[in-house]
Amino acid sequence: MAGQSRKWMILVATIWIQAFTGTNFDFSTYSSNLKSVLGISQVQLNYLAVASDLGKVFGWSSGLALLYFPLWTVLFAAAIMGFVGYGVQWLVITNVISLPYILVFLCCLLAGLSICWFNTVCFVLCIRNFPANRSLALSLTVSFNGVSAALYTLAYNAINPVSTELYLLLNALVPLFVSFAALIPILRQPPLEPLPPDGVRRDSLMFLLLNILAVLNGVYLLLFRSKTSDVTSARLLFGGSILLLILPLCLPGLVYARNWYLHNIHSSFRLEGSGFILVDVDELEMHKGMVTREASLEGYQLLNDDVVRAVNTPDQKSFIEDDDGCCCTKVITRNQLGMLGEEHPLSLLLCRSDFWLYYIAYFCGGTIGLVYSNNLGQIAQSLGQSSETTTLVTLYSSFSFFGRLLSATPDYIRA
Repeated sequence: MAGQSRKWMILVATIWIQAFTGTNFDFSTYSSNLKSVLGISQVQLNYLAVASDLGKVFGWSSGLALLYFPLWTVLFAAAIMGFVGYGVQWLVITNVISLPYILVFLCCLLAGLSICWFNTVCFVLCIRNFPANRSLALSLTVSFNGVSAALYTLAYNAINPVSTELYLLLNALVPLFVSFAALIPILRQPPLEPLPPDGVRRDSLMFLLLNILAVLNGVYLLLFRSKTSDVTSARLLFGGSILLLILPLCLPGLVYARNWYLHNIHSSFRLEGSGFILVDVDELEMHKGMVTREASLEGYQLLNDDVVRAVNTPDQKSFIEDDDGCCCTKVITRNQLGMLGEEHPLSLLLCRSDFWLYYIAYFCGGTIGLVYSNNLGQIAQSLGQSSETTTLVTLYSSFSFFGRLLSATPDYIRA
């Protein structure tokens, strides 16, 4: 009962991590200032932007770290990398210290690597705790990574709207604070329990509710993106955005209250005719266990709507032994990996065409948006609209959020 509420708490913590760790999206807000402080050319500035994104090339190191260290260690390692990477840049841009160009380049590389480590932690949390609805969990949480720049812009306007160096300080400190806030849910992860079919559908409805809240969050940031000279109004707007991020915390409480009601009140009696007939609680629990056991045999098919049961051919049929020694047909997909969500060796992944298709699509498709977002500051400056850079960044961030959120649409349509 408590495990169901804890997994939703983990989802909310993942949303918070993603919402405040998309720090590479606000590069264009302080890039012009960084360029003048370092005395570098536009080409050299572009190299710094590339370094921030190039850090993700070493993202495989996060998966390697998870093989030897617990999840919370990887989370704080990412926070420390971001703290050092952005913190040193903040010291440079405020003229506290002076560093050669190559060291600033390495700081940008380290900051970009931290984002990838944060993403890996969030992906693992979603896949572990929502095996039947992993696509919905991933699309929801990843979408909040695109809203980071808009949130940081509201914080910038609320604190000191005349100092663009503040972005770097926020990039260094906020993810570290969020990591501490997410530590308790991560340490108290519930054990994985198979969900009956009605439980999977109930979770899908929960995700639909969370997506509606996410849309409200995006609309709020889009409507109140304008820069305001009134610090009080800016702080109220920032407080509203934080409130919308806190609102999903009510969901675990609702889940716990519902489970408590079903377990303690609804299960004690049933309505038949005009009176109540008591039901033995032990018999009811035994019946629930039998239903859960039967549903767990069908649980693999709920992981992906495209899976099919193995047919009687030698190359497509396999069996697994359960605890009682009986065999059941393993659910597999033809010409795909045996089971979604399981760990597979690197050599197997490198031999799969679907892996390389995803890799090439992500490598080429993401580059277009990154080139545009990294140069928003220079675009605004060339048009004589330097004061509107933060507005452009917020617009780009908000629509990036909506684009990521729409990635869940095929899953809902298929369902």
